[in-house]
Amino acid sequence: MAKVRKAVIPIAGLGTRFLPQAKAIPKEMIPLVDKPVVQNVVERVVDAGIDQIIFVTSPHKKAIKNHFDRNFDLEAKLLSSGKKEELQQIRKISKLAEFIYVEQKEARGNGDAILTAEKVVGDEPFFVTYPDEILDASPSLGSQLIKEYNRSGTIILAAIRSDDPDAADKYGYAAGREIQKGILDVEKVVEKPGKGNTPSDYVLVGGYIFTPDIFPALRKAGKKVEEGKELVWADGMNVALSEGKHARAVMIKDFKYYDCGSKIGYLQAVVEMALKDKRLGSEFRTYLKNLRLE
Repeated sequence: MAKVRKAVIPIAGLGTRFLPQAKAIPKEMIPLVDKPVVQNVVERVVDAGIDQIIFVTSPHKKAIKNHFDRNFDLEAKLLSSGKKEELQQIRKISKLAEFIYVEQKEARGNGDAILTAEKVVGDEPFFVTYPDEILDASPSLGSQLIKEYNRSGTIILAAIRSDDPDAADKYGYAAGREIQKGILDVEKVVEKPGKGNTPSDYVLVGGYIFTPDIFPALRKAGKKVEEGKELVWADGMNVALSEGKHARAVMIKDFKYYDCGSKIGYLQAVVEMALKDKRLGSEFRTYLKNLRLE
């Protein structure tokens, strides 16, 4: 069985929920303390053993490529200034993984983004995750998914239980039969089922391990998408399941979920990660305690 060593991260979206900031600066580059959201995601992917990151991008996302490329002028300036720690941090970014960029011609949904990466992925299993969702887990999200993939060889979907009362209107759910505690044999994926219609408590967020079977399934699903509508990964997933392919949803253990695609989720992530920061945490905690909140 082939090793999971590639990750696809779609970044071609326009980030309209973060306008006007996202007009010039991609939402993926919004900082969590001093690191862009997308770097936080990449570091967690690399922690799972992934060594090749495939960004599905657009012409407007040059800032992300610049961030993960080397900046020789900046490095020379830091070196001449004796800022060795800062130089090490900057050089480390470009060495995190091999970065590949493929352009999505138009934003036609995350299913189309996955198809755009097909030639680079080839016939290998691969991890898909998003630059605005951080699932901070130990072991990492990717590690937990890859472990189950290595055991079963099937498509693996990350799942959590959510206490968000609006979760059924925001996220997809897995339907199926629980074969052991925390693992669901998936029969169908239901996108945003709405309150009272959830098929299980397996809320699908964070990422997936796909086998190459997803590509022909997505193409078949794409033929049924109406003009002006988006192709989402769940459409292809359901085609694959209907054709006898297997998938499991796995409850992620020991995690904290940050939805950085929403403003409130992003602000929560900033506060909590600042509190965890070794340099800033103590001072920031004191500041928060001294706030007089009405």
